[in-house]
Amino acid sequence: METQRPKICFDRVLPRDLMQHQLTMSTAGRMRAIAINGKKWMNGITLRVRFMGGTASQYKIVKEEAEWWTKVANLKFDFNNAPAAEIRITFDETDGAWSYIGTDCQSIPLNQATMNLGFLDPGTAAHEFGHAIGLAHEHQNPAGGIQWNEAVVISEVAKAPNYWDEETARHNILSKYSVDQITGTKFDPDSIMLYYFPPEWTLNGIGTKANTVLSTLDKQFISGAMMYPKTAPTVDEAVELEVNARRRTAASIGKFGEEDLFTFAVEESGRHVIDTKGPTDVIMKLFGPDSKTQLITQDDDSGFRHNARIASNLIKGRYYVQIHHFNLTNGTGKYSVKVHHS
Repeated sequence: METQRPKICFDRVLPRDLMQHQLTMSTAGRMRAIAINGKKWMNGITLRVRFMGGTASQYKIVKEEAEWWTKVANLKFDFNNAPAAEIRITFDETDGAWSYIGTDCQSIPLNQATMNLGFLDPGTAAHEFGHAIGLAHEHQNPAGGIQWNEAVVISEVAKAPNYWDEETARHNILSKYSVDQITGTKFDPDSIMLYYFPPEWTLNGIGTKANTVLSTLDKQFISGAMMYPKTAPTVDEAVELEVNARRRTAASIGKFGEEDLFTFAVEESGRHVIDTKGPTDVIMKLFGPDSKTQLITQDDDSGFRHNARIASNLIKGRYYVQIHHFNLTNGTGKYSVKVHHS
């Protein structure tokens, strides 16, 4: 009888964000899930979901497992099949299971899927929705410590049910994110974002187990300050910025991983500059017009020293600004923000 091989999620990453290889390293301390920097939606967001095919029984499973995240995180899913839905799901059995990660979904044409559920084993939909809200594969955590037998892995995934070549195997299993690409560097062996891998695939005979529900650390991480905390301000409570205000708006990152949310209205189309000033190294994202999920652009250090600065031609509408510290794990500090229209 042929060995039963695991079905593994195919990680969809935009070309500009292809992973950099980093050797496995061991880390002591508390364990937690990982998220890829720059992929998180704004706190309190509602993400629309559209099914592109599928059956009622499949929809039921998807909705139930997606709700596992919304029970603990400050976000919602609206299964309204909107044409411009942020998450668009197909059920192609020949294409495995995969999802784009977080705000990358907005870079995909509206007539294409952002997620495929070619199989719906227990926990699969929850795993893929974890990607859709910004989480990465746990086995590619740089602090993971899995000692892969690379030759065996490459040989096994070339067979059914995956049929992957060596490049795909390295991209989805063997390669790890570099530390500066992620938030949360500890390894969680119980994470829903970790698949089952046989002990025969490792050098020390230690594999991983199948995780079919959210772990305690999954819940803590997704509801924590770095992701979607229910106690933090939401996008609907964003601070109003007056365009061409006489004074800058004072703000601060008071807790590790905290994000500040601002909004402003463009009454006259044209070039607008949004910038920060101060000693704090921040990253800024701009969403709109009239959309809390459509990412226009983001910036790190285009302003003075480590300040952020976005200059863009904007049309009339409402815009949203998300600001967080460059160092999500231990960065805090004061800054100011202003919107200028010239």
